[in-house]
Amino acid sequence: MKKVLLINAHQRYEGFAEGKLNHTLIETAQHVLSGMGYEVKTTIVEQGYDIAEEVAKYKWTDAVLIQTPVYWMSVPYIFKKYIDEVYSAGLGTVLCTDDGRTRSDLSKKYGSGGLMQGKKYMISTTWNAPLEAFEDTNQFFEGKGVDGVFMWLHKTYQFFDMTPLPTFSCHDVLKNADIDNDLKRFKQHLTSAF
Repeated sequence: MKKVLLINAHQRYEGFAEGKLNHTLIETAQHVLSGMGYEVKTTIVEQGYDIAEEVAKYKWTDAVLIQTPVYWMSVPYIFKKYIDEVYSAGLGTVLCTDDGRTRSDLSKKYGSGGLMQGKKYMISTTWNAPLEAFEDTNQFFEGKGVDGVFMWLHKTYQFFDMTPLPTFSCHDVLKNADIDNDLKRFKQHLTSAF
């Protein structure tokens, strides 16, 4: 694994979500992974993208790191648009053949048509929610964790037959930020996962 695609999924909202933390996390990933000998390509969704070029990046890469803020328990809508456009363009060629089922072989089940075997992905998120809101069964996310909230995105990459790397998340970034510690943890996480 020597090629990594970094995707900055941030969407700016003036005075509320400037994108500084997500940008810093992407820059940190570039620095750490390049220092480890990885070739790195970056897509900043908010700056626009060429669909065919993005599909080619998925063919090129060994791993994808998605860096996203969480808006209303999901990704910003421009990243969902990216997913719909880029992943649909990669259907049948790079990402997956189709949904995997065939009428001639009923043992092939839905979600078994992925073409990205051996490739990995990592989800990295920034939240206003504190960590305990995910871990405590009596709090908002009922102990389901970040991966439980993002099961839909994990399933998207599983559909392509990609393997997950451990998820990373920064919490309480608006009301009780600890950016220095978050960046230290992120560097350690990248070094360990890659």
